[in-house]
Amino acid sequence: MSNIQDLVAKTTKNLIFTEPFYGLFLIGINKQFSLRIPTAGVSKHGIGIQLTINTDFYTNLSEDHRYGLIKHELLHIAFGHLLLRDLYSNHKLFNIAADLEINQYILESRLPEGGLLLSSFPELNLPKKAGTKKYYELLEQAQEDGNCPSLDNLMGQMDGNSQHCHSTWNEFDDLPEADKKLVEKQIEHQLKASAEQTEKKCGNIPGELAELIERLMHIEPAKFDWKGYLKRFVGNSSIVYTKKLRRKYNKRYSASPGLKIKFKNHILVGVDTSGSVNNEELKEFFSELAHMYKTGHKITVAQCDTQLNSVKEFNPKKDWEIHGRGGTSFQPVIDHYNEKKGSYTALIYLTDGEAYAPDDCPKNTLWVLSSISDMNNELPGQVIKLN
Repeated sequence: MSNIQDLVAKTTKNLIFTEPFYGLFLIGINKQFSLRIPTAGVSKHGIGIQLTINTDFYTNLSEDHRYGLIKHELLHIAFGHLLLRDLYSNHKLFNIAADLEINQYILESRLPEGGLLLSSFPELNLPKKAGTKKYYELLEQAQEDGNCPSLDNLMGQMDGNSQHCHSTWNEFDDLPEADKKLVEKQIEHQLKASAEQTEKKCGNIPGELAELIERLMHIEPAKFDWKGYLKRFVGNSSIVYTKKLRRKYNKRYSASPGLKIKFKNHILVGVDTSGSVNNEELKEFFSELAHMYKTGHKITVAQCDTQLNSVKEFNPKKDWEIHGRGGTSFQPVIDHYNEKKGSYTALIYLTDGEAYAPDDCPKNTLWVLSSISDMNNELPGQVIKLN
């Protein structure tokens, strides 16, 4: 038994180094080793789940294929496939559709032999990343039309021992709805915990799960590509921070003995907290702030109505109290930016746009109008509107 446990530990370590979220997610899942299933599968364990692995099958795989197999099962869990299958009349077709969806997020070289790809059904010319529901509909139509021999052949080979049957999911198909909810909550808890641990370790949430994780963390999906835009908007401008080091330096590797040099962009974000901005707009603004924060820039938030009410470094994990709700003037934030010249590399202003254009606006200013704003007054600098 220790050999198979060592192999799973090795795969876990590889996942943590390569895709931290999946490695941390795997650590939190109970594991069982058995010869009763053909490859691996997810089964019920108390009010949660467990990953069951065929010892012989796993041992005989290469490490790359072990990696792909484990990630395959983790994706099924994250996408909720084991709890959704009972909603579809043809379980075999659902199994295929679910595999087609998740295998696109695994390197083909890591998929064990027999792993399903879009190219497994050349007659259908299936679209990329269309989702399980769409693939199910397309496969169902192809089966009715009888125009896909590769699908017919695969369906004919699928029995209880096939790697595509997901026989361990049978335990979930007939669960009462209340029990399914308990399992779903347990999975959501594990996903959320893994996401929080990943962020603490400065890892990235996988793109295929980003929207799901944001929903679990109660963060609205970004309405703008902040990473790409800020890279272009801020450009190469940055502030140099120096810090004296107490420890001895190595002359071979330090051009500035006793100094630690860091280059970082520091963005001032003005948030319009005037009475014309409603609660939904403020929620939208702070959601976008959370996404800006993820780009790695230092963010300072200046809340303003007709006066500067608060200037504070942004941390999405802390609760924010709104200060303001009077009239609107953009000038106080502009004046603050200009007075602190050299402290910030750019200015972004989140607003509904209902105020006069300010004087002495910095060149590198970006105005971000709320999604319900209907203002079209000319503001100095670049202007975008959230969709």
